[in-house]
Amino acid sequence: MILIFGISLAENREIDSYICTNNNIKLFFLKISYNWLQQFIKLDLPKEEISMMLTDLGLEVENMQNFESIKGALEGVVVGEILSCIPHPNADRLKKTEVALGGDVVVPIVCGAPNVAKGQKVLVATLGTVLNFQDGKELKIAKSKIRGEVSMGMICAEDELGLGEDHDGILVLDNSECIGTPAAAIFKVEKDTVYEIGLTPNRADAMSHFGVARDLKALCMHRQIPFEWSFPETSSFQVDNNQKVIPVSVESTEKCSQYYGLTISNIEIAPSPLWLQNRLKAIGINPKNNIVDVTNYVMHELGQPLHAFDANKIQNQIIVKTFSEGTAFSTLDNVERKLQADDLIVGDEKEGHCIAGVFGGIDSGVNDNTKSIFLESAYFDPISIRKTAKYHGLNTDASFRFERGIDPEIGITALKRASILIKQLTGGTISSEIQEFSNPLNEAVQIFLSYEKLEKTIGQKIDEKDLNTILNGLEIKINNVSETGIGMTIPRYRVDVTRPADVIEEILRVYGYNRLEEKPLTFEANPEYQWKSVNKLENTAALKLSSLGFYEILNNSLASPDYKADFYDSIYLVNPLGKELSKMRQSLIHQALEVVSFNLNRQNKQLKLYEFGNVYGKNNDEFIEEKRLSITLSGSVFNDHWERKDQTDPFFYMKGMLTDFFQTLGFHDLQFEAVNNSHFEMAFSLVNHKKTYGTFGLISSELKKEFGIDQNIYLAELNWRELTQNAFSMPILFEEVAKFPTISRDFALMLDQDVAFKELQEIAFKIERKILKCVTLFDVYEGKNIPEGKKSYGINFTFQDRNKTLTDKQVDKVMEKFLKNFKKNFQVELR
Repeated sequence: MILIFGISLAENREIDSYICTNNNIKLFFLKISYNWLQQFIKLDLPKEEISMMLTDLGLEVENMQNFESIKGALEGVVVGEILSCIPHPNADRLKKTEVALGGDVVVPIVCGAPNVAKGQKVLVATLGTVLNFQDGKELKIAKSKIRGEVSMGMICAEDELGLGEDHDGILVLDNSECIGTPAAAIFKVEKDTVYEIGLTPNRADAMSHFGVARDLKALCMHRQIPFEWSFPETSSFQVDNNQKVIPVSVESTEKCSQYYGLTISNIEIAPSPLWLQNRLKAIGINPKNNIVDVTNYVMHELGQPLHAFDANKIQNQIIVKTFSEGTAFSTLDNVERKLQADDLIVGDEKEGHCIAGVFGGIDSGVNDNTKSIFLESAYFDPISIRKTAKYHGLNTDASFRFERGIDPEIGITALKRASILIKQLTGGTISSEIQEFSNPLNEAVQIFLSYEKLEKTIGQKIDEKDLNTILNGLEIKINNVSETGIGMTIPRYRVDVTRPADVIEEILRVYGYNRLEEKPLTFEANPEYQWKSVNKLENTAALKLSSLGFYEILNNSLASPDYKADFYDSIYLVNPLGKELSKMRQSLIHQALEVVSFNLNRQNKQLKLYEFGNVYGKNNDEFIEEKRLSITLSGSVFNDHWERKDQTDPFFYMKGMLTDFFQTLGFHDLQFEAVNNSHFEMAFSLVNHKKTYGTFGLISSELKKEFGIDQNIYLAELNWRELTQNAFSMPILFEEVAKFPTISRDFALMLDQDVAFKELQEIAFKIERKILKCVTLFDVYEGKNIPEGKKSYGINFTFQDRNKTLTDKQVDKVMEKFLKNFKKNFQVELR
């Protein structure tokens, strides 16, 4: 069983399965209403085709959902007139009615409402209708008998139609309503289709209905699809008086380059009209009141976040500035936050009213008693907003847009648009001129795109006429055209288009990737084979570990500041996503333990893992980056099987596996030297020719406790950079296969606890270098019949002479020398 959590990641290697680590990636999904889109660009195309067009443009439609302003859209519900109403012959509380539904259709309906009466115009759910009650329940209307009387429909109450919560009686209509009229026409039920677009982070310009419509317009121009284009009018904007002017002062001009505002007085806070509520509901926003709804509407319409303050709570003027470190500020969610010195605040002479571009203050927001508002439209520095939002853990629709860079030229247009709507919906008056602070706009980006680069990048020529149509559709101004290319000016709202490569991507979005011709490669690559290249060695190592049953994992380079390691000084992020990901990792050990803990908690107890990854540190002003390899074993080495009586010891398995792994990379005679390491209960340095390549051992109980792990974990962390630099550094020698047989002898020795096998091995090879080929430890025993402080070793010696067959006498003589030296140096006893 392999457990995966986070996102699926795998290297391009021959691995059947992998365990994935916990990486949190937040995708942004934009909801676009078809009906709302039609207000900008009217297209006589099926909704599914528009969906495909959006996907072709890079605005990938992940899902299409139907929206109904009233669930079920009141289908099958019509106006009826009660022609007769008499008591039910078999029930005291029921009435037997006859209801006209239009034409010659009259149906009997049994009704239990106390207010039902002859002559009423009512709403009738006809046979086959599915009613969606206010509490979420559904009921399909069918012909039935109620206490012996036939009933062919249902006279409905408000809650049974999903129109409200009233169930005291049936809903009685005005007598002017015509019999047979669909209920959907009376209550103006709106049906819509909502496109859910997976938006890439660079497309800040498309975070609105206007932005998406603008892209569609470019595609329609290129494909010559007829369309009607319209833009919300602002020509009717006019100032009614200047009776409530609130001046604007911007002190932090580097964080706020543009700020516009005006006052609207004599407003009445009320619910928004149905058309506005439906627009917001379609994209998943709950309507609140006419002021808040308009600001949300304009933001999703034009992409410009707006904010409305209660004007009566502003003292003299609006001031945009930073406050001192640690200043307390309560936001709309009734949480008191401590401000940073860099947080931009919109306030007045006495106090702050809003964390600029992020979240409003609790004291100056619009409520039911508000009579005048100050409406704000601004351009805030994206970096400043992102730092503030992340520091306070706030992620709002406004901050999301400001962080990515909004259109710096649409601020006044959006302000006028919202002012017109608020005036219409609240009966208010615009009681000040637009108060303005504005720095000069940055120069629009100028780019020269050569035809050669365009053709080389996409592999074919694009007709000059098509090219001009595409650029014009994208509102990219063509400054000059020459034989070699096109000079152009990029609109300021395209903050992500800064290079010729970006322009080529824009051209291809509209031209269509599907229209690119398939062509064979025009060159043949025959690179020199480098068998010791870094990539080759890494792939060799990965395949070796995978063949031994280890699974590759891939963790985030960001880690918790609680994870300590002895690798230079820590590097902390200035603007982290959160505390748990605020430091660059200094070791692979902790995140390997995260994966182990995650899997153990899900009953996956046999784990063999490896990971290639970088660690990071800082030495004075120098940043250090080093690639490492971690290998982790926890639980039994092999799956339980009825033929396998005993499991292999994990420590010796890992030790042998590491020896074999190093040999795969050309390192022979790997030594394990005991060291102290805070991460390990028992640790060894991996040494070859006096050079250390990593650490191996049993993870300490304290570290396991931090991750809630209760079984042994053996882990090796290797310096992969050093390994690759020195791999196969020793010359590869070849020799003829020996013609003569080997002879094997064993010793069972009792010796002191502190004597290491390595010491015995070294003495043996010093005594006999010519015919001794191998010394191996095949058994270690402590316990019964062994004195305290002693242990028993089972050691095998293999002999071979390449020139002749060895005799028992020759081998026995060498074995006697071994025993004599062992006794002299280590006081061993032969068992």
